[in-house]
Parts: sequence; C-alpha cells; structure tokens
Amino acid sequence: MKVSLTVNERPVEADLPANTLLSDLIRGHLGLTGTHVGCDTSQCGACTVHLNGRAVKSCTILAAQAQGAAVTTIEGIGAPGNLHPMQAAFQDAHGLQCGFCTPGMIMAAIDLVQNAGPLDETKVREGLEGNLCRCTGYHNIVKAVLSAAERL
Repeated sequence: MKVSLTVNERPVEADLPANTLLSDLIRGHLGLTGTHVGCDTSQCGACTVHLNGRAVKSCTILAAQAQGAAVTTIEGIGAPGNLHPMQAAFQDAHGLQCGFCTPGMIMAAIDLVQNAGPLDETKVREGLEGNLCRCTGYHNIVKAVLSAAERL
C-alpha cells in the first residue's frame, strides 16, 4: 500500500506492506535510526516520536495510520551545534548514560513540557512513566526536563 506523510518536515512516499509499523518505516525505510525499538510491545518508549505534535510510541502504530500526518523524530528537532533545548538540558544535567532510551525520553519530555502545564518533579516522573531507562535512577532525567521547561 502507498503511504504519504511528512517526516521531519520532508514529504515521504513509500509502498509498504499493510502491516508495516511506523517504527519500521522510520528506521528501515528512511534510515532514521535515532528512533530505537527496545521491546516491540510499547512498554519501553524508546521508539517515541511526535505524530501531529503529540508523543506516540511508533512501534504501536501502523505506517498506514500515519497517512497524511506530520511525524517528527529525534533527528528532526536539533542538530550538532544547534541542539534543541531539551537535548541541551539532557546533556547539561547528565540525563543519560548508555543513550538507548534518550531519543524516546527526549521526545516524550518535549510533549510533556508543551502540553502538561506547570511541572514539578512528581508531574515529570508521572509524565515519563511510559519511558523506561535501565541505567539511571531518573533523578538527572527529571532535572533535565525541569531545566528545559524553564528554557521553553
């Protein structure tokens, strides 16, 4: 089936099997490997992207469901030397260790800051509970999100 959408502000058309996941389109067909797939069951959040401005787990959405949509991946929010404020906050607060969860965590955190209203530590922890990090105790991730919230 043909799918047309916008990924990181660029038009994309692909002829895909009907059961192709959005994460597979992003990684396999477009080569945007910053979107990680950690569990294939929507438990970890490593595959989080923005779909029409809202954070979604791309391993739970068929590419066909994104027909006509705008998708933003981690590659679409900043660049070396010009980091998104959330990326800079994660770097400054040491909000990452191995980095596997970081792209999904950052995409979820941006959505949280943009849509959750005033944040405190509890709201950040609750807002990110669908994104798992196996390396940290989340303390620096929470610090990073709160810092970025001030910048945004």
